[in-house]
Amino acid sequence: MNLNTSKKQIAVLIDPDKTDAKKLVKTIQQAELAKVDFYLVGGSLLLKNNLDEIIAIIKKTAKKVYLFPGNPSQISTKADGILLLSLISGRNAELLIGNHVLAAPILKQSKLTIISTGYMLIESGTQTTVSYISNTTPIPANKPAIAACTALAGEQLGLKTIYLEAGSGAQNSVSKEIIKAVKKQINIPLIVGGGIRSIEQIETAFLAGADVVVIGTAIENDIKFLEEIKRINR
Repeated sequence: MNLNTSKKQIAVLIDPDKTDAKKLVKTIQQAELAKVDFYLVGGSLLLKNNLDEIIAIIKKTAKKVYLFPGNPSQISTKADGILLLSLISGRNAELLIGNHVLAAPILKQSKLTIISTGYMLIESGTQTTVSYISNTTPIPANKPAIAACTALAGEQLGLKTIYLEAGSGAQNSVSKEIIKAVKKQINIPLIVGGGIRSIEQIETAFLAGADVVVIGTAIENDIKFLEEIKRINR
């Protein structure tokens, strides 16, 4: 992951609970042909206990792999780095700093590249797994000023990137109004994910100011979506 670049990037999110070795190999092969930039691995839950295996399979043929942890147990030294998520859109202390305290000694002993990330949930038309598990209320989709000020506060606190998240399987993706408002206020990279199911949505997010767009559910539902990604001019 190179966030210090003007090149627009596409990341593929792999949820270990929603794949297996055979399916994953095919996904990675297609993703590499589509020239995706890097991979995120993680999910709200981790039922299969196969995190190391999933990362090892990706690393055989792919670029960088970064952890996208749902909790402190989702740490693997086989990855290249970790998005150390602080849920700044909510007021759940465990997800602002509590879990980070538990993970800190493990991360210090690892060789993982740590990318401190302001994680912001944006209302998406339906309750998502991440909003339920985190026990937090997403920022309303029609309140771009709140999103912008929240992201700005995250930057002022020293976070290195902002991640706008509609949630896995979201009814609506993060709007261009939210993306534009946030991008106008911050000088750090902006990642956008959740509910993105079309090339048009990817291009809209890029035009609005996203530096990285994350695709997950769309690929889980139809691997052929990766073939369309090749058409995007980045």
